[in-house]
Amino acid sequence: MIKLGVNIDHVATLRQARGEEFPNPIKAARAATEAGADGITIHLREDRRHIQDDDFRKLCPEFRLNLEMAPTDEMVSIATGTYEGIMPHSVCLVPERREELTTEGGLDALKNSIQLEKVVKQLKAKGIIVSIFIESDPWQIEGASRIGADYIEIHTGRYASLFLSGGKDLEDELKRIEYGIKSAKKLGLKVNAGHGITKDNVGQIVKLGGVEELNIGFSIIARAIFVGLETAVREMKDAIKDAEKE
Repeated sequence: MIKLGVNIDHVATLRQARGEEFPNPIKAARAATEAGADGITIHLREDRRHIQDDDFRKLCPEFRLNLEMAPTDEMVSIATGTYEGIMPHSVCLVPERREELTTEGGLDALKNSIQLEKVVKQLKAKGIIVSIFIESDPWQIEGASRIGADYIEIHTGRYASLFLSGGKDLEDELKRIEYGIKSAKKLGLKVNAGHGITKDNVGQIVKLGGVEELNIGFSIIARAIFVGLETAVREMKDAIKDAEKE
């Protein structure tokens, strides 16, 4: 079965909006895990707009933590044990711009290959599983393989937008993602996917096959406002299971 990683960044976003001690991301991670999440994902950004270093320190020992981070010296230092040797289970390298509201696309594994290869080696030397967040493009996937990544995480943002708008290119986008999954498998890479996925559009991604884990945050946290976090996680898990059965 496809694993579900729940991204709790937006719990921290709400906390930071008022500078309070709540809502608590650690409590959110526990609730998500108790409801069936297979792992927890956080993005520790350069500007610390939501997740804070202390969240990372507290989450790492308790959860199967996937750390999204930019491939910078600061973040590599944090991931490889700056804080009393605390390290995440896995790292997903992502692009980052201060001006963006959320991650806008995949890393360029070709243009930044020298830097990325160095970062990947540093992380893997500490036993950390490394993923590269990229577009479903054969050249980018080959680039991810060359720099030594264990996984790719396919950016599904364009698919999600087309699904919502009913765009005529939806089927072509699904075929592009499917081709990317198959290309990665041939190169010995494992495949995750994420961005913009909801309980309504997750089914078509699941049915493509070959994806090991979906990392989903915003739609689950938004849904949780109305039904509670445990229910929102269970709904997503059920949507994944239903699609796998079809």
